[in-house]
Amino acid sequence: MTFAYTGIGFWIARRAALTPNRVALETPDASYTYATLDERAARAATALAAAGVEPGDRVAAYLPNTVDYVDVFFACARLGAIMVPLSTRLAAPELEFLCTDSQSSTLVYDASFTATVQAFRPGTAIKAAFVAGDGDAADQTDIRWDAAMAAASPLHEVVDVRPDDALAIVYTSGTTGRQKGAVLTHGNFFWTNLNMVLAVDITQDERSLVVLPMFHIGGWNVNTLAVWLKGGTVYLEPAFDAGRALELIERERITSMMGVPTIYHVLADHPRFAQADLTSVRSFVCGGAPLAVPLIRRYQERGLQFIQGYGLTEAAPNCLILPPEDAVRKAGAAGRPYFFTDTRVFDEADRDVPPGGTGEVVVRGPSVMREYWNLPAETANALRGGWLRTGDVGLVDDEGTITIVDRVKDMYISGGENVYPAEIERTLAAHPAVQEAAVIGVADPRWGESGCAIVVLRGGASASEDEIRTFCAERVAKFKVPARVVFAETLPRNATGKLLKPELRARYAAP
Repeated sequence: MTFAYTGIGFWIARRAALTPNRVALETPDASYTYATLDERAARAATALAAAGVEPGDRVAAYLPNTVDYVDVFFACARLGAIMVPLSTRLAAPELEFLCTDSQSSTLVYDASFTATVQAFRPGTAIKAAFVAGDGDAADQTDIRWDAAMAAASPLHEVVDVRPDDALAIVYTSGTTGRQKGAVLTHGNFFWTNLNMVLAVDITQDERSLVVLPMFHIGGWNVNTLAVWLKGGTVYLEPAFDAGRALELIERERITSMMGVPTIYHVLADHPRFAQADLTSVRSFVCGGAPLAVPLIRRYQERGLQFIQGYGLTEAAPNCLILPPEDAVRKAGAAGRPYFFTDTRVFDEADRDVPPGGTGEVVVRGPSVMREYWNLPAETANALRGGWLRTGDVGLVDDEGTITIVDRVKDMYISGGENVYPAEIERTLAAHPAVQEAAVIGVADPRWGESGCAIVVLRGGASASEDEIRTFCAERVAKFKVPARVVFAETLPRNATGKLLKPELRARYAAP
């Protein structure tokens, strides 16, 4: 076999050659060695190729955290195809848009999602579909994934790709609420994982618990691929369950785990947290939002350390990292740049701000996306002067540590999920009783932030809070539905008609 050194498809193939019998993946149902994962990737690539998938084609993956997702990812990497992960938390109209915008011609989905697939698939250009797992298919012509892999022959080898060839299109909302596909290349995946290996002491005996969904870039590029690069073992869970996580840490001697603050709050609040044997854990990695000092101290009392960081999908995602020794001293900070990433804070003239100053956080390096899919103007604006403009406001201290203090955009983060008010506001505006609406993020003790919708009703119309929330729940993902709806006579605007969101936050931000 020849190896395509520049491609991520090479990684499992080379691991299979070097450490074939070492366990690469543990799921609740089975254990897979590197040799087994490599064969499965080859079979999956053959199955996709037989369905007409060629280099550059988009393959939509609508799957839970299972070995099937791993198969699809490495099959695409092996073929030179592009995986489009679909969030299992989105509503059917949102999924239809992602498949249509990416021009995905092939879909691999789990049978548990059949009803949703039936709802969104007719509006897409999908020509071939595979159904994984047990249950009915969305269409009688859909191919059974396991059967296609079992029948695959001959096994597909790893194709040569360039570092700038796309491996995934990962969608993230923009300031207008329109979903934008960040095109991440083989090179982006390579460099962000090399950064991770250099920043965190990942070892060959790593036993990493992965509970983040694999439709998130963090599901792949924080622990998972870096652990496989080193030859360790990934424990892949279908979803986060605090009791189950504590049991696995204890029984399997887990050494690392990635999560968002909400996960660590729930874990610490579990009745077994105080007694569970967590001595095997070398690091808990946290991103998505800053950790509160009281929570950090609860873990430190158990002898546990956090590695905190900051990133975004467009940077695949790692930009800043805060080591454990600074977890309390610089609590709330995002950290300093990774080895192969430049992260700085610019003023309005694109000059570095002095210590103590604030400005927009910008990122440059080989892990930054190639482009937004089919959005040249958006790409040019986001990558002005070779720097990725994050839309986040950062404060830099005299040691070069950056703290995220505000957002240029109105986005808020709920349970580690980015929520963009403009998208929800458009949804609310479609309600027949709503004249206009604004959405802001407010503090939430469980989720970090949640949505508050301020709604102005049409003259003579009526609607209840429950009715408004139900209307939203039928059209957007659950985590985007405002937790609170308040009704107002008017929305505050300036002389030019611009909505004054700071005034709304001042008025409605209290719990």
